[in-house]
Amino acid sequence: MAHDEQEDCIEEAERVEEVERVEVDLAVAGAGACGLMAALRASENRDVVVAVLEKDAREGSNAAVSSGSLAAAGTRWQRDAGIKDSPQQHADEILAQSGDERQRDLVEALCQVAPDYVSWIADSGYALEVGVDMTRKGMSVPRLHADPLRRGGGPLITHLRSLLAARDNVALMEDAPVRSLQVFGSGPAVTVMGLTARQGRRQVEVAAGRVVLATDGFAGNPELMRRHCAALGDPFFGGTSASTGDSVAWLEELGVEFVNMGACLRHGQVTVGHGTRVNPNLPWLGAVLVNTAGRRFVDEQAHGYSGLAGVIQAQPGQRAAMVWDAQAQETARHSEMMRESAEAGAIRQASDVAALASALRVDQPVLEESLRPVLGRRSLQAPFHYAWLTHGVLTTQGGAAIDPRGRVLRPDGSPVRGLRAGGGVAVGLAGERSEGYSSGNGLLAAFGMGWVIGTEVAAG
Repeated sequence: MAHDEQEDCIEEAERVEEVERVEVDLAVAGAGACGLMAALRASENRDVVVAVLEKDAREGSNAAVSSGSLAAAGTRWQRDAGIKDSPQQHADEILAQSGDERQRDLVEALCQVAPDYVSWIADSGYALEVGVDMTRKGMSVPRLHADPLRRGGGPLITHLRSLLAARDNVALMEDAPVRSLQVFGSGPAVTVMGLTARQGRRQVEVAAGRVVLATDGFAGNPELMRRHCAALGDPFFGGTSASTGDSVAWLEELGVEFVNMGACLRHGQVTVGHGTRVNPNLPWLGAVLVNTAGRRFVDEQAHGYSGLAGVIQAQPGQRAAMVWDAQAQETARHSEMMRESAEAGAIRQASDVAALASALRVDQPVLEESLRPVLGRRSLQAPFHYAWLTHGVLTTQGGAAIDPRGRVLRPDGSPVRGLRAGGGVAVGLAGERSEGYSSGNGLLAAFGMGWVIGTEVAAG
């Protein structure tokens, strides 16, 4: 096709044939964890009219492809299991991992509401339990909650979308990417008044009393990743292609402060050639990591799965083999990550050390030494399971500065009127470095801020 013909096709596709104008109390950009929770909570007040605009219903949100694990402390499930925990303990442990005391007020606010929205989700008809088998770095007690079948985030998001669809005071517009913010005034006096979106050849202009940006981050935008996260190299990208950071440009125009833009939710347990992941609990079940020479190079329990990514990146070929046994497999297999990896053929077996050394193409004496248990760890017993792993990026953790109410802040600390933000577009809880990420932080920040914003809107 000639260049002129290509331009004609683009212009034809972009042509607006209709403009629809609507007015609502709350306009939400993004139908992921934050957007859905904000809309659901706000619309419990039947007098509040809500519009939710979703960029790509087919691709979905990062919440839908997550593990679906909800971090919360002081829940009824923990109490029933005899686990002593509290929101303050939860917040303190997140901050100990991230080292970002600047975000203490935000972290404490999110941890405080976590038990409330986890109970709300369960009471809405979605079964949950505390994952006593889900040990994670930096968590002194089990506090991840998941469905009993460990199906991942997809079914949870589907459930919440079905609840939203049943609300007659909510309009969920799919395949309607937001293109810009509607603003009045300029500089410090600017007020966000609504959103402009595109649905097919229809332009949708939504005027709103309050606007929530709940879009995903920018991990799927190569230009922004090179600008902010070049040190991560060229990792496998395990998030959604819709994570293009569209909101960054709109917020830059408003003079918003951006925080911790070099931090990401990384993963050091991505299977080579398949892109699936293995259960993060494996290191606590005795799994051992060896490099391409068969040498053990790390204390497997010293890093969370995000921090482990940098360690794997530094190894020859940016890969390593994780080895575990049948006892570990029996516990770890009950997760969607292990099921997907098994179905993809990423997990293999070896009858003994000799067979394992041959499969990994390493010297048997070197491997035998690597498999010796360190003090306090159990010895792995043949037969063995193993998978080749590399490092990946799932989502970004940097974003717009927000306060505990979700108000978007400028560098001087003043809020942008009419605008709230949560989820991938807002600053995460990992601190300045990806190593500061604690398991469950992503959904904690997203669901938590959606709950906070929605509750305030519902109250009027």
